Amino acid sequence: MTGVIDIMNYAPLVAPGLSGTEYQYDEFQTMVRTTLRPLLRDGKVTTQWGRVVTVDDPPTEPDPELKVEEAVAYLDATGCEAVVLACLKMYSYRSHHKLIMDMPEEVVAEAVAREPARFIGAAGYNPWRIDDSLRRIETFVREFGFKYVYFHPITFGLAPNDRRCYPLYAKCVELGIPVGMQVGHSAEPLPSDVGRPMLVDDVAIDFPELKINLSHTGWPWTGEFISMLWRHPNVYGDISAYFPKTLDPELVRAMDRQLRHKVMLGTNGFPLERCLAELDELPLREETKARIRRDNAAEFLGL
Repeated sequence: MTGVIDIMNYAPLVAPGLSGTEYQYDEFQTMVRTTLRPLLRDGKVTTQWGRVVTVDDPPTEPDPELKVEEAVAYLDATGCEAVVLACLKMYSYRSHHKLIMDMPEEVVAEAVAREPARFIGAAGYNPWRIDDSLRRIETFVREFGFKYVYFHPITFGLAPNDRRCYPLYAKCVELGIPVGMQVGHSAEPLPSDVGRPMLVDDVAIDFPELKINLSHTGWPWTGEFISMLWRHPNVYGDISAYFPKTLDPELVRAMDRQLRHKVMLGTNGFPLERCLAELDELPLREETKARIRRDNAAEFLGL
């Protein structure tokens, strides 16, 4: 098998102490008992290389200590050539009215500096702090080699074509980097309508030079997800947050046809071994699988 690029992973892969602190919030408490329930075993979540998080543990402070060697060993063991480390920002706009996840770019920057061939930095975006976010994005792209921005508009209650997102798109065009965002329903108990993939139509038309990744398959609006990737030359999509065997059959058919050059593999922190094994079992041509595992992401990121 050729190398694999995981287009959708997070900073805790290299700093596992950043994960688990979020379970104190209502959104995560509900999510892990509903949409993420298949990952729970006896009230516990096991991270990619073995760290066990107990959902009912008392709140702890985030620990930014790096475990780069362990992360690289995990990539080697699973055949992963490179992985995107997103610095996720999530806001609780209904319950807590604050950021409930704020993964620091500084941690990822250090991991990228130590292993630039294996880790790809992805800055985050907070649409309530536009100026500060844009300055940080520019700094981490120009000074620390980040190649991507991933943001989570749904937890801010915003659609991707909201005016508060447009400064981000303009900055990404200026810097020559792609942007990614969650589309589809919210895994947390939040209104999902702002996650409809068709709302990216305006963005793709207004920013024709911007490469856009629609993350998490767009389900249950699979047809809209397919439409956006098919219609717009610079719109891609990843299948992260879903194990391949659970993908909508309509999407699987499209992956082997009109979307062969557009769909990318992402784990969302799920075990890469299982994602690869289930991808291999899908009724896809071998050249399609190769493109999904690596080639499409390499083209999207400009590697």
